[in-house]
Amino acid sequence: KSITEIYKVFKDLIDLKNQNNMKQENKKAIEEWEAYCKHLQNLTPAHQLTETSKEKETRITHLLSDYNAFVEYYFYAVTRGTPSAPFHLQAAKKIKQNKNFFAVFEWARGHAKSTHISLFIPLWLVAQGEVKNLMLISYSYDMACKLLSKLQAHLESNPRWIADFGEQVKLGSWTAGEFTTREGVNFSCRGAGQSPRGASSDDSYRPDYIIVDDIDDDELVENPKRVHKLVDWVLTALLGAMDMGRGRFIMVGNRIHKNSVLANIAKAEGVHHSIVNALTKKNLPAWEAKYTLEEIARVRTMQGFRRFEKEYMNNPIVEGTVFKEKDIIWVNAPKPSEMEDIVIYCDPSYKNTATSDFKAIVMVGKQAGKLYVMRIFNRQTSVLTLIKWLYDEYTRLPERERTLSNWYSEANFIQGDLIMDALFEEGLLRGYQLPMIADKRAKPDKFTRIESISPLFERGLICFDESIKNETDSELAIEHLLAFEKGTRTPDDFPDALEGAVFLLEKRGRTSHSAGKVRIGRDENNLAY
Repeated sequence: KSITEIYKVFKDLIDLKNQNNMKQENKKAIEEWEAYCKHLQNLTPAHQLTETSKEKETRITHLLSDYNAFVEYYFYAVTRGTPSAPFHLQAAKKIKQNKNFFAVFEWARGHAKSTHISLFIPLWLVAQGEVKNLMLISYSYDMACKLLSKLQAHLESNPRWIADFGEQVKLGSWTAGEFTTREGVNFSCRGAGQSPRGASSDDSYRPDYIIVDDIDDDELVENPKRVHKLVDWVLTALLGAMDMGRGRFIMVGNRIHKNSVLANIAKAEGVHHSIVNALTKKNLPAWEAKYTLEEIARVRTMQGFRRFEKEYMNNPIVEGTVFKEKDIIWVNAPKPSEMEDIVIYCDPSYKNTATSDFKAIVMVGKQAGKLYVMRIFNRQTSVLTLIKWLYDEYTRLPERERTLSNWYSEANFIQGDLIMDALFEEGLLRGYQLPMIADKRAKPDKFTRIESISPLFERGLICFDESIKNETDSELAIEHLLAFEKGTRTPDDFPDALEGAVFLLEKRGRTSHSAGKVRIGRDENNLAY
């Protein structure tokens, strides 16, 4: 056979295989949808209420006026009794109050952003006659169809919904991806970049509720040109599908990259921007009714700092902007007794709470021009825990190493009466006071200071002792170091402490050892020194 004939045979075989695969995928999708509908019927039975027409009307009016009650009554199959969070209720109120609304809801994973923004709130508004044409967008058409099918399933199979609002299925207009209810409300979906034109309902309503749900993916955000093109599509073709901006245009997702579509749309003029992280600024669960602090801490430990920040704190971090992972060198460091000089530097947060900034301590030794990180303390903890660790470390060192080591801390640490009192109290219990030198230098810009030690890493002059490699404090410290960049929200207490230790070791190397050590105390005016 000729090459052309052979090519045609293979093409026909490939087309046949693709058709079979598509049939299997469609069959699976239909089976999943039918299972979900059955699930709704089983878990949300219609209440057998003995009520008059007037009582029913009063009950429905109450449910429509109270979003929380509405969700609890109609969607138990989804919530399983877990109460909505305050940010869910605030979002519903904001969307309801603004008929012309442009918003970005940037919520952490697992915080029901699609459930509320793309399911509960739209149906709440549909029941009140405020939505005529809803369009749902996701990163692919299949994903958009999957999200839209949840809406369709509730309209078709939720017993309580049907009991209160009647049958919704309109024969001939009830297909996957696009359907119309008996009341004439149109629902459709698109994949990112697909034309939204021709999305008018039977009554020629333009889309008045557009949801852009998880439009970003990991591959897309790595390509700035594709991101820019999709941002342009959202702000032109998609926004243009509405009647000159009339209606509700809502994007929902979590920030997986600093240059994501969501991040760009959130910066647009006039956009309402809601940010919900797994942990609040007070380090408490944002959704306390569902997640405990212990559960969140466990996930953070398993994922590591950078992954957790990306998925749950809307803080994607580009690894290695200043410090590169290849420059983190682990070695069998010389013993402390073999070091020429040792500095222990403390960079604590000023607040005495376990949920404030990280408190960092680093012990760095110097030998033959190289610097060795031998001990690391890097935790969100109380001042008392930090002080106990300092004293324990001092006690652990043999006498010669104690004499060799030099203990420093930022001046703010010395100036805090709370910390001073705790230091003295611990010293009284142990029978000695920890020698501590106040680092009172006028420090330049923090980023510039920390960045200045990166060449030492590149040249292999800063190494980490293998003995601390698997310690939690060390792992977190390396995460913070690699995540460090200008303007980052990543804790920078360890990089700051490390810079302080390196600076002092280099300074001490130039000026020989300091003449004496300064003990913590108070002068005749009871001022800390």
